[in-house]
Amino acid sequence: MSEFTMYHALGQGTPDPNGPQKRNEPNQFRPPVAASPAGYQQAGSPAYGNTPNQYAGTPMQSPPPPGGPGYFPPQQSSTYGQDQGIDNLTSQMGAVGLGVEPSGPPRPKKKDRHAYHNIEGPTGSSQAFNGVPQAGTPSQFLNQNTPSLGSPAQWASPQITPAMSQFPAASPMFSPTNTVSPMQHAARTGTPMAGSAVSSAQGRVDPEHIPSIPRSRDAPAKYYLEHVYPTMEHHLPPPATVPFVAFDQGNSSPKFARLTLNNIPASADALAATALPLGLVLQPLAPLQEGEQPIPVLDFGEAGPPRCRRCRAYINPFMTFRSGGNKFVCNMCTFPNDVPAEYFAPTDPSGVRVDRLQRPELTLGTVEFMVPKEYWAKEPVGLRWLFLIDVTAEAINRGFLTGFCEGIMNALYGDSGKEKGQTEADNAPQRRLPPGAKVGIVTFDKEIHFYNLSPGLGQPQMLVMPDIEDPFVPLSEGLFVDPQESKAVITSLLTQLPNMFSEVKNPEPALLPTLNSAVAALSTTGGKIVCSLSALPTWGPGRLFLRDDGNMHNTDAEKKLLTTEHPGFKKTASKMVESGIGVDFFLAAPSGGYLDIATIGHIAATTGGEVFYYPNFHSPRDTLKLSKEIQHTVTRETGYQALMKVRCSNGLQVSAYHGNFYHHTFGADLEFGVVDADKSIGVMFSYDGKLDPKLDAHFQSALLYTTASGQRRVRCSNIVASVNEGAAEAMKFVDQDAVVNIIAKEAAARMSEKNLKEIRGALSEKTVDILAGYRKNFTGNNPPGQLVLPENLKEFSMYILGLLKSRAFKGGKEPTDRRVHDMRMIKAMGPLELSLYLYPRIISIHNLDEKDGFANENGHLRMPEGVRASFSKIEEGGAYLVDNGQTCLLWLHAQVSPNLLEDLFGEGHASLKQLDAFQSALPVLETHLNCQVRNILQYLESSRGSKALTLQLARQGLDGAEYEFARLLYEDRNNEAQSYVDWLVHVHRHIQLELSGQRKKDDSDSLTSTASTFVGLRTPYWN
Repeated sequence: MSEFTMYHALGQGTPDPNGPQKRNEPNQFRPPVAASPAGYQQAGSPAYGNTPNQYAGTPMQSPPPPGGPGYFPPQQSSTYGQDQGIDNLTSQMGAVGLGVEPSGPPRPKKKDRHAYHNIEGPTGSSQAFNGVPQAGTPSQFLNQNTPSLGSPAQWASPQITPAMSQFPAASPMFSPTNTVSPMQHAARTGTPMAGSAVSSAQGRVDPEHIPSIPRSRDAPAKYYLEHVYPTMEHHLPPPATVPFVAFDQGNSSPKFARLTLNNIPASADALAATALPLGLVLQPLAPLQEGEQPIPVLDFGEAGPPRCRRCRAYINPFMTFRSGGNKFVCNMCTFPNDVPAEYFAPTDPSGVRVDRLQRPELTLGTVEFMVPKEYWAKEPVGLRWLFLIDVTAEAINRGFLTGFCEGIMNALYGDSGKEKGQTEADNAPQRRLPPGAKVGIVTFDKEIHFYNLSPGLGQPQMLVMPDIEDPFVPLSEGLFVDPQESKAVITSLLTQLPNMFSEVKNPEPALLPTLNSAVAALSTTGGKIVCSLSALPTWGPGRLFLRDDGNMHNTDAEKKLLTTEHPGFKKTASKMVESGIGVDFFLAAPSGGYLDIATIGHIAATTGGEVFYYPNFHSPRDTLKLSKEIQHTVTRETGYQALMKVRCSNGLQVSAYHGNFYHHTFGADLEFGVVDADKSIGVMFSYDGKLDPKLDAHFQSALLYTTASGQRRVRCSNIVASVNEGAAEAMKFVDQDAVVNIIAKEAAARMSEKNLKEIRGALSEKTVDILAGYRKNFTGNNPPGQLVLPENLKEFSMYILGLLKSRAFKGGKEPTDRRVHDMRMIKAMGPLELSLYLYPRIISIHNLDEKDGFANENGHLRMPEGVRASFSKIEEGGAYLVDNGQTCLLWLHAQVSPNLLEDLFGEGHASLKQLDAFQSALPVLETHLNCQVRNILQYLESSRGSKALTLQLARQGLDGAEYEFARLLYEDRNNEAQSYVDWLVHVHRHIQLELSGQRKKDDSDSLTSTASTFVGLRTPYWN
């Protein structure tokens, strides 16, 4: 722990995580920004106007709507006077349509239950747990985002509302005695929806006044550029697509764990009133942003970390100490444990350990523990990487083999460094893999070829295994080598491979025998396989055939194509997990042909790996993407031989897990061959009793894994949520991204059981249930013609529409390979990647402000505002970047300015036809626009999931990628589904039917009783 002053308190003179000294530190939390080109060197970096309240800043406002009726309830202008008392807060809440019964302040919680109360003793300042209130404060962690008193400011126009109140301002905590800042005022919860209602008879909706996802992302993104996110003071994480710096105060950062409800109803019945799922989205190895404290690694020696004897929870900040420090009380099961002698420390008069601030495990929400031998399945060693390279005719002809070999060299050794103007002499070897990690290379077609890469050899030695019926590993030494020691041998082999097999060209690969021999090579240590494949493996044991003849689409039989029944592949997958091995596949479909990803990808999905799929690989366009993705898969944080367990408070129990892993029986731990920084897991909870509203609900995830450098560790993330008797409070603390993620993972998990029509029907039913539940139980007396949306779920219906339009679930024809690939991706996507996938970022680059794409005065990149995903927002002559986290299109209108093209692509590119259709990156030019767009692309690259960012041109009227551009305009009518406006009208009509008791639970068409049982829409399963 480097600096303990960070753990500030509420008392005077203590540092505030968002105080001015943080804000003005140079170069902190800065995304990498390219230098301005020559000729654009401004004196001082380009800057915004210095507005501290960018959150509520004027750029977000649009002129007030004309006097005609809109679709949403009218905006109440709520001025909170200086003289109102705190007791008035709940009545004000009722006034803004939250459905809170007026009552006195909430009951205090039991003091002895919180590790973070009363840290200092009886002095005036609450030397609380990192600035969390002391005992006696109202519950819900002193909700700063209740309506704030004392500010005469009003909402300027209805247009300012979307998402404002989702982001409690990261400013000093609210105190009734201080005048609130306009920022805190803007961050109060419970503001009713913007706009006014349209009667359903008219059926017209003004598209300008429906909730906008780009606006809900842009406002907080500006805010979190200048502020950190304190994890205990704020109870609503920023939207998933917003980069932010988290300040860990004992509650885990939202990057690692997001709860669907940060305030949990005490009973199953109260939760059922909301129709929301209670779940947790975990991304245990999520990457940190620059400026965040690295996760501390703690070693407790042979004894291992202290754990509860009854429920085996690990020591965490919410465990309390009693009997002078001799006992610790588990926050999960309330069992009092003896403190081990070597861990003992006395407590002060308020019951807090005197060494608390020196103990990261008692102050931080996410920590790692080194673990002793009893946690080992086998001796931990550095990660073994085994590259299985397809050398069949298809791979050679399409340039896939060349691209894959270049990608491996790039991943292991990086670019030679010459780009940066270095000479060979300056270019010291740069280690991409951690010390202890080793690599091996195997190639395959009809036969399997092993290579001895020992550093002493001048040339790699090739050993051919013709017997693929019962393959074995012919090498004991030299198969796995240190990539630095054997650099010459490895680079020599990878550069020769494309030529070595160009004469042979076997058309059929034998995939399963190759995977089995790879398992044999790795079974003693565990490791990671990276396998390329460019044709359907139709040779040898485990051969596959063309299952998808196109006649089964949109029938009940289609679900069989989305799973595998192949015993050989299933057996190999479970053997890999047992041995601690995982696979990433790089699949290039021959001319967009069938590869049976359902069967091949089953191995990646079971072992915790990933599939990178190039549906129509074209080497000039896709080699850069392939190379970047191989580099990413090799260099991201990766662990192997992993087990995971999630624990929760008494009164709750885990009801389901969703993700890519292996699960023996329901009660057992989740098993992963490999786990990496981009993978997430959804965990659903149900009630096995009633929660005590006086206590908090606690959750702990523990991931036991071996790091790439060969250490056995447990990564622990701890999450806390307050508990309330009813569900009205819970609606104020809904995490929209987590809800969407859990629902999407649940729906993807059902694809092998239900047909797609039923799943789509169930998703729209679920949307209506959630919004109707809110309308019925938590809103005031709004006229029935109004669509009233919960403040924190305003964009929810658009995200679900995006899910219905995604390749996984959409109606109409879609190749089963694409469907099953996207379905498995959804199961493993973290909140950031899924949010982009369901609603792309669109940036117009033809009308950039001259300061956009450069650093502002604090060194942060100034990003332009996003554009809504509708063709009505696309301007004639425009140029747009469209990024959905998987691909990034540059769409150019037919009448785009020739000057813009020359600024972007260089001289001689004045018309669309002069551009290279297969260009995958922008040239580096000295023009202002080129520099802006490259900086923006670099920023987009820094906030996405596992897929690399390369450009694909979509020129209007010229490129096939234009169809993809049209598909991604999710607010329009496309993908066999409604437009956003029509979808809202449809949802609203069903909400009205529900309110009047006329909604049919089961439709008479194919959505029969299965739709109601699917995902437990009418059963407690989702609750």
